[in-house]
This record gives sequence, C-alpha cells and structure tokens, in this order.
Amino acid sequence: MANRTVVTLLAASVAALFVSCSTSSSAHSARKEEPVHTDRKPAPDFSLRDANGASVKLSDYKGKVVLLNFWATWCGPCALEIPWFEEFEQQFKSRGFEVLGVSMDEDGWKAVKPYLVEHRVNYRVVLGNDSVTQLYGGVDSLPTSFLIDRDGKVAYVHVGLAGKNEYQDEIQNLLGAAQTNQTTAALSFVPAALVSGTAK
Repeated sequence: MANRTVVTLLAASVAALFVSCSTSSSAHSARKEEPVHTDRKPAPDFSLRDANGASVKLSDYKGKVVLLNFWATWCGPCALEIPWFEEFEQQFKSRGFEVLGVSMDEDGWKAVKPYLVEHRVNYRVVLGNDSVTQLYGGVDSLPTSFLIDRDGKVAYVHVGLAGKNEYQDEIQNLLGAAQTNQTTAALSFVPAALVSGTAK
C-alpha cells in the first residue's frame, strides 16, 4: 500500500513538472488560462536587449499580433512549446504575426545564446528581469505567455503549458479579426450598387 502511495505521489510530481516550472518556491504550478475580454487591457511596454545588444521595445510591434513568451532554458514545458512557436513564426509572419521570447535565465546570455543556436530559434529573444515580470503581474511560473492583438492589448494569457492547437486557434482568431475589419473598411468605399451586385 505504501509503495502505491509513493508511486502515485511521484507520478503527480512528474505531471506538475510538465505543466509548468516555478520561478519561486511559493509559485503555483497549476496551469490557468484567462479568456478573451472585450475590454482588453494594454500590454505594458518595456525595453530589453536582444542577443546582439539591440534595444527591443514591445511598442515596436504595434500593428502586429504578438505572442509574448516568458521562458527559460531549464524549463521542460518551455522546450515543448518552442518548436510550435518557431512554426507559428514561419507560418503567420507574412500576415503580421511575431513571437517575442523573454528569457528568465539567471545565467543570462551565457545560457541562452547556445540554446538559441542549438534549437535554431527563428524568432527574437530578449533577456528579462524582475521589473518586466512585475509589469505583467509577477510571472511566477514558466512558461507564461501573452497573446497581444494589433492594438497592443492583451487578448489571451496562458500560465503553464497550453496546447498547440489552442495557440493556433487564438492566433488565427486575432489575425482573422483584423482581416475582417480591413475588408469591412475597404467595402465601405465601394458603391452600394456594386456590393449588392445590381450595377450594370
């Protein structure tokens, strides 16, 4: 009986590890997701450095759909998501989508640069700090991701490992919503007779 209890506890611990990695001892490991809000809040702006030392601001991405991902090289669930994000970057970039990774590695670029090369990460990564995590409500678990719409507002939040299809649906929803708005705006300049098909 005791052995069964130990095995059960061990299995639960392993499952929690693959859901999220805590950045502090008091952090909760459970994955949570916030739904889309009609009254979306602006994503806080920040300025961080990329691997080349260039300054990167979130506001530079306004007008695009952005997947802002807080991660670390030592985080197992983060490693599972990265290939998905690389695929999304390639698939949706031409439609105005960007992935921006924020590494929370304490060893800084010493740990991050070799990881980026080894995993052939095709999107921009910056080095995070406590100030940035506080702007985003305190990032206590990794990965934590924010999907930001073209107006620079937070549309979706994922704490812990989310599904690939879930991310893809949300990205397409945000990109599609923008296309629908652009189409509607374009049609507003077309004479009503042409839109209805009654023009000769």
